Amino acid sequence: ELHGARVYDDGAVVAVARFDAVAIRPASAPTGVGAASLAAGTEIARKLASPDLRAMIVLSEGLEVNGSELVRGINAVTPPSVVVTGGLAADGDRFRRTWVFDGDAAAPRRVVALGLYGDRLAVTHGSKGGWDIFGPERRVTRSAGNILYELDGKPALRLYKEYLGERAAGLPATALLFPLAMRRARGEDKQLVRTVLAVDEQAQSLTFAGDIPTGSLVQLMRANFDRLVQGASDAATMARGTRELDGDVLSLAISCVGRRLVLGERTEEELEATLDVLPPGAKQAGFYSYGEISPFASGSCDLHNQTMTLSTLAET
Repeated sequence: ELHGARVYDDGAVVAVARFDAVAIRPASAPTGVGAASLAAGTEIARKLASPDLRAMIVLSEGLEVNGSELVRGINAVTPPSVVVTGGLAADGDRFRRTWVFDGDAAAPRRVVALGLYGDRLAVTHGSKGGWDIFGPERRVTRSAGNILYELDGKPALRLYKEYLGERAAGLPATALLFPLAMRRARGEDKQLVRTVLAVDEQAQSLTFAGDIPTGSLVQLMRANFDRLVQGASDAATMARGTRELDGDVLSLAISCVGRRLVLGERTEEELEATLDVLPPGAKQAGFYSYGEISPFASGSCDLHNQTMTLSTLAET
């Protein structure tokens, strides 16, 4: 858990926010793989829909959900003018069980969201990575949703293990250190990152937190300590923008588990980097995730992996 510039394990961090003129409304829905994730996103978006909706914070369990389908369902109902951010719960490098709070209960296989309403809400966002790309770019030749079967006509898991070498024995946890950069076509600037959640030895497949469409192009990534910290700073720069916020600012920080595994004892540097850029006195809370939800730059939200994603909330 994240509190200010500190990281805590085996505890809880609570942020309390009170607004004078901003209304808040919760919604929740059951989630699951495939179509269930799409339906969950559509359901919560419909429950929160309103002409004065300004922002939506989405928190989902992280293992039995397709994050791409979840945000696709949200985007089908929610206009691009509404800022949608959030993340998928994580279980460190264990990949065993995740949950979210729904009302007064800890609930598995659930997605919860908060809608924030009113013109006096000031909300900003930023999401950046900082990973280095290496190796050849390969085409996805067979996939189904978030399950990748073949790259360039070859079994995906076999190819992936060749790159990991000795680290392949630690899958799926070691996959957090080597995510995939994905783009739809050559020449496209928009590049999303995907992280492995599970492997299937029999099918020689990899299951990701979000979709890996057939025909898309992917390339391996690896960590660079300084660039990860700079990525966090860049996310804060995006979130701060050009608006000077007066009064209290709450920063919701959601960073990928893989970043923490790479940064190790330097983990708190990425939190310090965000607070160095955000308005003085900003309060920061958050968690390490299996996926981050945020617009790529502006407009509708996307599912990201291996990023630091920030959302700032204030009242004008």
